[in-house]
Amino acid sequence: MAQNKTDTSYDGSQIQVLEGLEPVRKRPGMYIGSTGYDGVHHLIKEIADNSIDEAIAGFATRVDVTLLADGGVRVDDDGRGIPIDKHPKTGRSTLETVLTILHAGGKFGGGGYKVSSGLHGVGSSVVNALSTRMVAEVRKGGKIHQIEFATGVPQGDLKVVGKTTSTGTSVTFYPDPTIFKETVEFDYKWVVSYLRHQAYLTKGVYVSVRDERTGEREAFYFEGGIQSYVKHLNRGKDVLGDAPFYVEKQAEDVMVEVAIQYNDTYIETVKPFANNVLTPDGGTHLVGFRAALTRVINDYARKNSLLKEKEDNLTGDDIREGLTSVILVKIPDPQFEGQTKNKLGNPEVRRYVEQVMNEYFAYYLEENPDVAKKIVGKALLAARARKAARAARDNVLRKGALDGMGLPGKLWDCSSKSPADSEIYIVEGNSAAGSAKEGRDSKTQAILPLRGKVLNTERARLDKMFANKEIVAMIQAFGVGIGDAFDINGLRYHKIIIMTDADVDGSHIATLLLTFFFRYMKEIVEGGHIYLAKPPLYSINRGQKKTYAYDETERDRVIDEIIAGRKDRGTTVSSEDDRAKQAGVTISRFKGLGEMDAEQLWETTMNPDNRVLIQVRVEDAERADAIFTKLMGDEAALRKSFIQTRAKDADLEELDV
Repeated sequence: MAQNKTDTSYDGSQIQVLEGLEPVRKRPGMYIGSTGYDGVHHLIKEIADNSIDEAIAGFATRVDVTLLADGGVRVDDDGRGIPIDKHPKTGRSTLETVLTILHAGGKFGGGGYKVSSGLHGVGSSVVNALSTRMVAEVRKGGKIHQIEFATGVPQGDLKVVGKTTSTGTSVTFYPDPTIFKETVEFDYKWVVSYLRHQAYLTKGVYVSVRDERTGEREAFYFEGGIQSYVKHLNRGKDVLGDAPFYVEKQAEDVMVEVAIQYNDTYIETVKPFANNVLTPDGGTHLVGFRAALTRVINDYARKNSLLKEKEDNLTGDDIREGLTSVILVKIPDPQFEGQTKNKLGNPEVRRYVEQVMNEYFAYYLEENPDVAKKIVGKALLAARARKAARAARDNVLRKGALDGMGLPGKLWDCSSKSPADSEIYIVEGNSAAGSAKEGRDSKTQAILPLRGKVLNTERARLDKMFANKEIVAMIQAFGVGIGDAFDINGLRYHKIIIMTDADVDGSHIATLLLTFFFRYMKEIVEGGHIYLAKPPLYSINRGQKKTYAYDETERDRVIDEIIAGRKDRGTTVSSEDDRAKQAGVTISRFKGLGEMDAEQLWETTMNPDNRVLIQVRVEDAERADAIFTKLMGDEAALRKSFIQTRAKDADLEELDV
């Protein structure tokens, strides 16, 4: 049936026109991505990026961020100071214009900045709109100029509040709790991580962060820039060569900076940036870098007879095994693809990066033959391992094809075909797996038992993993493949739950599994699909009634509540045994999952209404990488130091030591 297109009730009065900063407060997510944890921290980034841009342009030498005791943030720099003269179009001060009008700034071709990290030009005004209060100070011409705002509205004109001999800008703001309902509290660690990255990417700038709430403070200054960043990423790893390869070269109007250093691991770590902004999905700068790297190393290997005439060229994957690199391009007009702006699209940048790499990395290999031969040798080993892994994978697939559509024989699958509704428990030991199988909801819960400790994949290539039955069983069960065949869209379960005993061995098994996921199925971790089950440690029995406690604190609370509710509670006692007698209860401690029957395991650890699951998230990928290297790598001294510095935090009773 045709729709009536002559509805006279739909007229201009129904079209809403939002003026000034109204649209920002109406739809904040359009401007900062979210109004949760990420969004509130994005406010700091928007203001601090402006100060970093002054440093990139050569006008500022320091950026200081202070988390104020009253909940606000102050960002200071010693740059030129935002202009305070009357703006020709608005008739107001330029400072007020920048802070109250979207798309007003020095990053739209007016000559204020040749290169900037503030890509949208809406940052300062958006932060102003989403803050209950903002105070901006500009030190310029021997005077301190100040203006104050409330939810983006000026609370008076720009005024002079003092004299100074310095220049720069200070912005103080307070996030609006009616917008950021989840939290308006800033995470010191997030700020430290963000500023450290900016210091690496802007060599010669001094950045600091101070937390008035706790007294903590840190500062960073890296004369080496991205060379220092590469060294940071390679901490705890054996590297090839004493110092990273580094080049900084202007190509037309694009500045190309690249730092490279190989290590002895099997993982590629490449960080591509455009104008100090991380582009995790890569783009033209990464494509140019990879093409040149592959070409230069193959040319060197052929020229120096490291590759035999009949041997195939090394692939990009072979050459990038153990590679750590940072690529930074500075572009006057960056073009980004997609809504998330995670991929650089400027086509000319590929050519410029290739030119610089082709020339200068080739020089590096010629001038450092010892390092060059080690790089080629490592790639040759990777090529052999790749071929062995392909043969092993094909063998696994051939066997799997005869065995229940490629699923491992020991998997007790669920009947649901919807990944969003399905979950798989990876269970330590046959006894616990048997109870889990009997007690589960077979419609949505699958069980995969593990026998013993799985392979430490921190120091293992794919060919070795395909020889490990437990690893192969997980690859088959999850449905995503591995290596170059990995595809997150094949994931059969949206919850992968690690269920191990609450003791040292159980913790070790969980760590081995997390190492595998982080190194070889990182997208599953980043997608929030990995969980740790938390089984109870205690059963508190009072007659026919059972209460479960997940740690000592909860055990004591339950006992105290029982004692408080008894009329004959008598004198308070402190020892656990005496308090249990006073409460009239017996306390049992579970030594492992195998001690629970099917009903107990379902009731405490598998029932979605009662269970406690801990979601595994990667809040700081670089820190996580460093920790896995320490805990699971070859360097025993690093592991010993890690344990010694954290020994006081260990709960020996909970770990059953």
